[in-house]
Amino acid sequence: MKPPARDPVPAPSSFDATRRAVLSAAAATLGGSMWPRASAADDATAGDGPLLGVWTHGYAAFGKPKYARGFANFDYVNPAAPKGGTLYLRNPDRRSSFDKFNGFTLKGAAPAGITIFMFETLAVLSGDEPQTMYGLLAEEMLIAPDKSSMTIRLHPKARFYNGDPVTAADVKHSFDSMAGKLASPALQSQLAVISAAVVLDPRTVRFDLKERSTDTLFVVGSLAIFSAKWGVGPDGKRKPFDQIITEYPITTGPYTIGVVDSNRRIEFARNPDYWARDLPVRRGFFNFDRIVYRYYKDNDVAREAFRAGEFDILKEYSARSWVRQHAGPKWDSGQIIKDPFPTAFGQMQQAFDLNLRRPKFQDLRVRRAIDLTYDFKMVVNRYGQYTRGDSMFANSEFAATGTPSAAELALLEPFRKELPPEVFGPAFVAPRTDGDPAKLRANLLQARALFKAAGWALAADGRLRNAAGEAFTIEYMRPGEASNNLPEWQTNLEKLGGRLTFRDVDFALYQRRLEEYDFDMVAIVEGKFTLPPVTDLVSLYGSKAADEKGNSNYRGVKSAAVDKLLEVMGAATTMDTLVTASRALDRVVMWSAWQVPGYYTANERASYWNKFAKPAVRPQYYTVESPSDLQPAWPITTWWMKPGAAA
Repeated sequence: MKPPARDPVPAPSSFDATRRAVLSAAAATLGGSMWPRASAADDATAGDGPLLGVWTHGYAAFGKPKYARGFANFDYVNPAAPKGGTLYLRNPDRRSSFDKFNGFTLKGAAPAGITIFMFETLAVLSGDEPQTMYGLLAEEMLIAPDKSSMTIRLHPKARFYNGDPVTAADVKHSFDSMAGKLASPALQSQLAVISAAVVLDPRTVRFDLKERSTDTLFVVGSLAIFSAKWGVGPDGKRKPFDQIITEYPITTGPYTIGVVDSNRRIEFARNPDYWARDLPVRRGFFNFDRIVYRYYKDNDVAREAFRAGEFDILKEYSARSWVRQHAGPKWDSGQIIKDPFPTAFGQMQQAFDLNLRRPKFQDLRVRRAIDLTYDFKMVVNRYGQYTRGDSMFANSEFAATGTPSAAELALLEPFRKELPPEVFGPAFVAPRTDGDPAKLRANLLQARALFKAAGWALAADGRLRNAAGEAFTIEYMRPGEASNNLPEWQTNLEKLGGRLTFRDVDFALYQRRLEEYDFDMVAIVEGKFTLPPVTDLVSLYGSKAADEKGNSNYRGVKSAAVDKLLEVMGAATTMDTLVTASRALDRVVMWSAWQVPGYYTANERASYWNKFAKPAVRPQYYTVESPSDLQPAWPITTWWMKPGAAA
């Protein structure tokens, strides 16, 4: 998809530059209160860059938000959707029960749905434009021109369900609690990019930012807010954050907890006094009177329960089950609808990462040989539900195509001596067999030649060995007890004299070995995106991260070219610059074969009982349901019950 055409950016007048400089100095002294409010004129002249240094209702990483100030509702909702009925759901992840209501601490499991239906954030992401947020609890947002701070002005109507107004003190308390040492380590790490939350007045709070990046702004926007009264006992004393366990959260969301049954069932009740029901970012959402989650320990049991009508939507993660088990008389009759739920998310790599800290993987020829032994068709795509990953930015305009453009070459040329020559030619395409034995044989012959050129030859004992007599083996480390689902890959390597073995370890040991970079190969899923997440990419591929234990550079990549391209991506102020640098990075990463590419699907895949009406427009970026994604959970938050369906 080509980026949309854009008007040229008008040069600011000298008067405008002076005005902003004066306001910037004043705001630094007065905590942001003197920044002007974005006007229609500001919106019209913002050009390609986002609005900075003005109060605004929404913020887009590049360009202007699609929805102007005062918009009525998102396009992918029905603002007149009727309310009523009960939606039945299952646990969307491996949690088979819950034992607490505080999902921000390490120990225990919080119930499904509590993030979606109870906790609200300062801003919400749009489902039909890349990386754009609009104020929810935040009536308006102000981002300093150098992105050193983000100031939030709270909506005057914002209320917790107990009737208390949401104050800047509540926002600061929420941040301090989640960034503090009693919160989960993952949450502490995420919020470490923010240095402090500073209360300026009862409705205004400023976040001072350690990392002055666009990603950090969205971290602020995604901050969940709860009342400072949560966890305060009858004696007026507040419990330590990790000791707030069974107390119901005091939140601002559209639902409250209605019924809890044996920690295996939870029912949320729609709050008729929900403060934001008429806001543009909430109009048309949350149409069911009650949301009920039932917990199942086994996926097969859950599928049978779905067929029996115990719950309404079944999201499917198994390609085999999607093809074979989402079928039958109820699907044929139309009682149950099967929907792939396609999305426009870009897909980062789901790949087998090779640890370059191991000497045997340092030769590019060896890594390419390993890739040639992996038969994607036989290993994972028997049911035709997945696409081989040819790019680190698959399903997006950021994936490299054809030969490098002049702009890409300008970024790549200074590193020509460091890079594989293929980087300067056509875009990477992973080896394929398409199930053809002749193609597999050709791939294995090519792999054997590469191994030989790299100093690995077939010894008298039939093993592939180097000059030192070391046998070529790859240990694939996996968490938990997993079945061997890669016998074809094992067989293909054995044909060449190599060996693929499996090491299944408990999750705690798996995590520790990952942090210590103590493995040969692991499978890592890098996630989805609307715009390439530069902060995550620096952790995954940056040279500094390769030497920092506990970071995410599992491959051990140390590349001056990669570091420079990531720097360009992070500093990009236009979509064109980001696209160019991303495509150049894609060529470097994929042609360097630091991983064996796996697969991806941009579909959510789910079946649902045919008793729902839904908006006419489907968003581009959404989930069917998720306990953690910030993108809209479109079906469960915007659909409504057909007349008479509840009966």
